Amino acid sequence: MKRWTPALLALLALPSVLTAQQAGAWPPARPFPNPVEVPRGFQRAVQRGTRTTTGVPGPRYWQQWANYRIHASVDPAAKTVTGGETIVYHNRSPDTLQTLNVQLILNVHRPEAQRDEENEATGGVNLTRVAARGQNLGEARQRGQAGYAVQGTNLAIRPGAPLLPGDSIRLDFEWSFRIPQAGASGRMGYDADNLVFMAYWYPQMAVYDDVNGWQTDPFLGTAEYYMGYGNYEYTIDAPAGWVVMGTGELANAAQALPAPVLARWRRAMQSDTTVHVLTAADFGAGKATAAGANGRVAWTFRADSVRDVAFSVTRESLWDAARTSVGDRNGDGRPDFVTINAFYRQSAPAWRNAVRFEQQSITHHSQFTGVKYPYPHMTAVEGENIIGGGMEYPMMTLIGAYNGRSDTTFYSVVSHELGHMWFPMVIGVDERRYGWMDEGTTDFNENEARNAFFHIAAPGAHLEEQQQYLQFVQRGIDVRELTWTDYITPPAAGGFATYPKPATLLQTLRNLIGEAAFTRGYQAYARAWAFRHPQPYDFFNAFNTAAGRDLGWFWSAWYDHAWSLDQAVQGVTAEDGGTTITIADRGNAPMPARLVITRQDGRTERREVPVEAWLAGTRTATVTLPAGGSPVVRVEIDPERAFPDADRTNNVWTR
Repeated sequence: MKRWTPALLALLALPSVLTAQQAGAWPPARPFPNPVEVPRGFQRAVQRGTRTTTGVPGPRYWQQWANYRIHASVDPAAKTVTGGETIVYHNRSPDTLQTLNVQLILNVHRPEAQRDEENEATGGVNLTRVAARGQNLGEARQRGQAGYAVQGTNLAIRPGAPLLPGDSIRLDFEWSFRIPQAGASGRMGYDADNLVFMAYWYPQMAVYDDVNGWQTDPFLGTAEYYMGYGNYEYTIDAPAGWVVMGTGELANAAQALPAPVLARWRRAMQSDTTVHVLTAADFGAGKATAAGANGRVAWTFRADSVRDVAFSVTRESLWDAARTSVGDRNGDGRPDFVTINAFYRQSAPAWRNAVRFEQQSITHHSQFTGVKYPYPHMTAVEGENIIGGGMEYPMMTLIGAYNGRSDTTFYSVVSHELGHMWFPMVIGVDERRYGWMDEGTTDFNENEARNAFFHIAAPGAHLEEQQQYLQFVQRGIDVRELTWTDYITPPAAGGFATYPKPATLLQTLRNLIGEAAFTRGYQAYARAWAFRHPQPYDFFNAFNTAAGRDLGWFWSAWYDHAWSLDQAVQGVTAEDGGTTITIADRGNAPMPARLVITRQDGRTERREVPVEAWLAGTRTATVTLPAGGSPVVRVEIDPERAFPDADRTNNVWTR
């Protein structure tokens, strides 16, 4: 028997759902959307005041923090990185931490690594020093001993003394690795002899949160990341002639860039149109970069309140830049601007539009989500042969060349990857377990931006997404959204459950509760959880609050079950007492049935079978029209396709 807190029970209970006995039959005519099972960790967080049942963080919400100082040397010829770092980790939790957990994501490239996708065996991360509080640690040989243990893509550290609440600890690392060509399942690596893109390249603290404690699920190659927030200062040492751009502000631009390049970049920061900061004529040491010391140049970046840092190292990439507005970010009544950068090789001509696509995407997403883009720049890097689609990192994205593809297709991937700057970069969801919370939400935002950019009448791109969802359902593939991403089978269902289904469900939710309530809930959720870590139940609760009603049946049917919708016009009969329309609900996901009724004289009217009819356990419901008037000649369920009905061949009756 599961124990529920009264508050959660009140929130998620479905008073409109009748018991089988009340419905009058057992077994029932249909399955009931019982309350979503809320994990004990979340219930406990509500009791302790770190979470609420209204969708906002509780008054006692906390999260951990880390400050990083990193120095790394990149050798593009040898394809190696060598580095060292210091982390000061702050324990803001009320818990005493006996063990600290660190991510070594590139250990997915160890020969013996557990993984669910093919990845080149490079040896992973070679640790040459691990220290806590200034004391070097060795590998722990027995349980409870001070030291460290590498466990796949995790590094467990047991310092000499536990980390107390409110205290901090200094950790030091030295490490190196060989760069995989298309590493972390095609999310970082190198191409030819002119491009290196580094991600997941340093030991990084795992997340310790108020719901689950340490989140140490291994990185297997498919499900992505869960990362905590912190401040970074990092220096990348690279050969002269190789331009480095990364997460954060370039703190020593005047020392790393030649005066002409720096002047053009500064001009771009004030320009609404694209400035060619670096052209082919500028390639080479002394032209693209400073000459450096001993043929190498140091590039220092500082980033505040980010969950990760990534960087590119290029020597034959064109560099375009401009600025774009994100609205009034600081409340002074004037628009604020961020710098837009695009790095691409001459072999990727589609990228000539990259800055323009980035500009619109950042501006649009800032307005639509209600959270202004908070960072100083957004940089897109072309990485053909490392990646086919795109991948996101704070302030950075890596995208393929998209040669031979349409502008619409290229725009879509740019807008999608930049949409990730909100989910999961600012709204820090757990992608490792709930990939739909970032990918599906970002697909939804991308659809909105695409409609705006190409002047497509709504719902536009959302209907394309709905059709993708329905193609899977019609093939018999569906997935419970609350299934952890690494455990979704078959593999094809993972993409379905992460992208088109959750994006379609957001559009479905908007059509269910209305534009105003949806926008209120969506933006309130984004603002409340900016730079924090929401769980699915925070997302559900935020929309319950915005809608002003219990939507537990919706979350249950669409997120906690692999159910689909199939409504049908079963029949229309006309008698002296009027016209009776019989609607059948043949799927398991209950939704209102919205009817458009056409009369012989051309007039139309709308009627609705409320969702409560199906929640009562029935499979059919009737709508009665009074006698008199022009005969009914057509009845159609949901002609606007507001809801994702799996079989629309039975949605229309004609006389």
